[in-house]
Amino acid sequence: MPTTAPFETLTDEYDEWFDSNSDAYRAELAALERLFPENIASTDDEDDIIVPAALEVGVGTGRFAGPLEIPVGIDPAANPLSEARKRGVAPVRGVAEHLPVRNDALDRVLFVTVWCFLDDIERALAETRRVLAADGDLVVAFLDRSSPLGQDYQETKDESPFYADARFVTGEEVCDSLEDAGFVVRERLQTVFEKSDDDKLEDGSTATDRVRSEHGDGLFGVVRATLE
Repeated sequence: MPTTAPFETLTDEYDEWFDSNSDAYRAELAALERLFPENIASTDDEDDIIVPAALEVGVGTGRFAGPLEIPVGIDPAANPLSEARKRGVAPVRGVAEHLPVRNDALDRVLFVTVWCFLDDIERALAETRRVLAADGDLVVAFLDRSSPLGQDYQETKDESPFYADARFVTGEEVCDSLEDAGFVVRERLQTVFEKSDDDKLEDGSTATDRVRSEHGDGLFGVVRATLE
């Protein structure tokens, strides 16, 4: 079972990070939006809509599922799920290794910065394969250990109540795990290249402008993969 105690007892402190680091948060959302488009699309009938079945695994307080219009989120920690509900996300308590979802039911699955907490990545990916439809997408966002900021996180993680037990990974490790599980990596993005408390970064750009391809430089890496 993943370590949930810090997220249960320090839910407000965890959630406040997104407001205190709004530039990084916007950049992260911008990267995800490129790989995880809107979840509502018109059908041939103008009076009807399709809402693709989507799930965020490790939804936390709903900071990503809410703006990305992902209707359901699963998490082992109860208190963050209460906050996710306030952001319009239907909360389900559970873990990535045992998803309470029927086979082939989902069009999209999202993991955001939970990879480093998974007890069994192989099992979690097997479960994701099981619940994804044949043409479904898996989007994984992670904290990249090989990036400059990722190295800082690795060196200081014992000082954080949230990341003390985290196992940070590189983009190559994430892609290797996905391919070993039978996924095909389609796109790779990265963002959050430097620390900034302001809307404007040192070069004058906003954080949301700073999304690049590949991995290794940005702390926040994103991968989109599909089934073979």
